Amino acid sequence: MQQQLIDFIQTRHSLSTADQRLITQYFEPVLFPKNRIIEEEGKVPKYLYYIVSGYLRLFHYNEHGDELTTHINCPPGFFSSYFNFVNETKSNENVECITECELLRITKADLEILTSKSMAMKDFSIAVFQQSISYNETRSLELATLSAEQRYRKLMQNYPGILHNVPITYIASFLGMKPESLSRIRKKLAQ
Repeated sequence: MQQQLIDFIQTRHSLSTADQRLITQYFEPVLFPKNRIIEEEGKVPKYLYYIVSGYLRLFHYNEHGDELTTHINCPPGFFSSYFNFVNETKSNENVECITECELLRITKADLEILTSKSMAMKDFSIAVFQQSISYNETRSLELATLSAEQRYRKLMQNYPGILHNVPITYIASFLGMKPESLSRIRKKLAQ
């Protein structure tokens, strides 16, 4: 599994043999079943995950006890409650495997060791966190400016696999709408 991560990194950064050995040493392969919460709200996130296969979501409960999905991710990608992972603070969100997931994980301490030993991994790590910030800013803007149908169309275009692997209730919540509204949009687009 680590080779998939190495290949992914090498699409952006050159890795030496020593860098590759460090990645293999510090990223631990894990397999989780469908519907497993792997990081719980109220706790400091223990790991940053690289998704080899499967779908994950970040969610929290609102004041009415309803689940609100704030992020969905699929391979290849990194996943965690980033702000809380980086700052080692308690998260108000849960990380859940929507499907069975093959993941590579690394602790904050091991990530710091890895990035201190490998300049390529330091540069790559910075790029990943910058990409996360950019994604979150874009997502906030889209939720504020795009219609529900536009948000759904954009998801269909950019991440079609999500539509086939993630329950509609999670997709609707992620897009900032009720499942009934998403069903109406899907019905309209199917005609």
